[in-house]
Amino acid sequence: MLRIRRVFDDLLPIDAREISQVQQMLRDQFPGVDAEEIAALPQKLRDPLTHKFRSFLYVADDVNGIVRGFALVSHDPGLRFWYLDYIAASLRGTGGGVGGALYTRLRDEAIASDAIGLFFECPPDEPESVEDAAILKQNVARLRFYERFGVRPLADNAYDAPIKPGQLDMPYLMYDDLDSGRPLPRRTAQLVSRAILERKYATMCPPDYVKKVVESFRDDPVHVRPPRYHKSAQPVHPASSGPVPGHNSVALVVNDKHDIHHVRDRGYVEAPVRISAILSELEKTPFFHKVAPRDFGERHIRAVHDNGFVDYLKRACASVPPGKSVYPYVFPIRNQSRPPKELSVRAGYYCIDTFTPLNQNAFLAAKRAVDCSLTAAEELLKGERLAYALVRPPGHHAERKSFGGFCYFCNAAIAAHYLSQHGRVAMLDIDYHHGNGQEDIFYDRSDILTVSIHGHPSFAYPYFSGFAEDAGNGNAEGANVNLPLPESVDGERFRATLRKAFAKIREFDPRFLVVPLGLDPAKGDPTGTWSLAPKDFKENGRMIGELHLPTLVVQEGGYRTRTLGINARSFFEGLTAGHFAVVAPPGNGKKTAKKDAPR
Repeated sequence: MLRIRRVFDDLLPIDAREISQVQQMLRDQFPGVDAEEIAALPQKLRDPLTHKFRSFLYVADDVNGIVRGFALVSHDPGLRFWYLDYIAASLRGTGGGVGGALYTRLRDEAIASDAIGLFFECPPDEPESVEDAAILKQNVARLRFYERFGVRPLADNAYDAPIKPGQLDMPYLMYDDLDSGRPLPRRTAQLVSRAILERKYATMCPPDYVKKVVESFRDDPVHVRPPRYHKSAQPVHPASSGPVPGHNSVALVVNDKHDIHHVRDRGYVEAPVRISAILSELEKTPFFHKVAPRDFGERHIRAVHDNGFVDYLKRACASVPPGKSVYPYVFPIRNQSRPPKELSVRAGYYCIDTFTPLNQNAFLAAKRAVDCSLTAAEELLKGERLAYALVRPPGHHAERKSFGGFCYFCNAAIAAHYLSQHGRVAMLDIDYHHGNGQEDIFYDRSDILTVSIHGHPSFAYPYFSGFAEDAGNGNAEGANVNLPLPESVDGERFRATLRKAFAKIREFDPRFLVVPLGLDPAKGDPTGTWSLAPKDFKENGRMIGELHLPTLVVQEGGYRTRTLGINARSFFEGLTAGHFAVVAPPGNGKKTAKKDAPR
């Protein structure tokens, strides 16, 4: 199965490999392209404004990471046009459809960015302009292909005029109105043609040639050539299909064992209905594609949690009779070297509260939540940009040697440690309660930044952590950031605090972002005092998305089931809109074409 996805940069191994494949395809299929231009591709993706355009690279790859086609696009956010530099399919027998799928994806992206049009160059199909009959045949096929999409050459201009006397095979300037039906104003055509010639062909096109081409657009609006290969002037390309992996979507991993440890005790709010409430709303959106959880074993848990704690939790849960739950009720402050034999009594050595029970399936459900979080993290390493682990039990209150707050293992911290093998990781905890788990686990580490926005510990669980002065130990000082807030917080106050968090994250310059997502800042949540509405969660998501980092979201709190799903849906509507917005901050973009050689 092929997927089409945008490659933002070469920081991940999979992206570096696929960019290398694209560079080789450019060498093989576009021999006239300058070697320095090909070599500069990674740098253009990372820092597009240096090159006067935002550069976007889209690849069609398979499950083995083999690139079967690519499109390289330039975007000018000021003039609001897209320019297709190169589009190509593999010569190794990929079959038809790759080029069409890539072009359809580009049109979708350009339409979403409110572009005035998509432009590119195409070699001529006039016999007097092409000496080689075989090349003429290729040119005709190319123009026939694009005419299916309603794209035709701009007529009555000198864009295809030779730079030097006798020069043949000069390209047409093609125009795709992106189904808008709007004519192209002369002034727009002049500005676009000047931008292309001066920025992309500065060393080839002298100023007098550029002036001649620009001034040759005299009709207003500009004429397009009548259809030559299809009877109708209307585009006949198929409508876009729904979201597919890699197409501005979120990899969704749901804990399929989240309900096996269900506690029916009165007042226990961490209930299975939380998952169904969220899923019922997410299924109304086009943003998600499901990924089945995979088994990762216990070694990833033990990489961040104490072995003695993990062993205890495993044995204690297995010893609880079916249908029963045990709550910690004795919390020793001395004689810890001589723990009691009874496992239920010993729970106080490892728990921070009296309302997080142990039962026969708690360990199994928690282990599966870890598997889901690691599966979602692995999707980022495979090239996905956004992944969501929708899990119960939550995890961000589980410290290295303790459980509590309905949490047994720190899912997000385990995933962050897993990702940290591939680069620096920032964690942004936006639950109403302090993320004491990741703070405790990473307090001495400088390669993982932990940021938590939460209710002040003077009134909010877990009470003993989350103070602003707690900043990390030794070389990790400054890598733990707590942003405690008062009892009354609305959306505007929360967003102001988010901006402070972003300043820390940008300074840290991570490769990945992990977001422990609490929906308990919502108005009316039984465990919180804040008043965020769906529109606030949407705006929070958009702001986080605009960081443009590969982002793993791990579900934490949120217990008002009447609004839980709507708030989750709103958050992801904002996250996807912000992350995939092509007019967002520097870091991406460029163009695609079909020309066999530059001017």
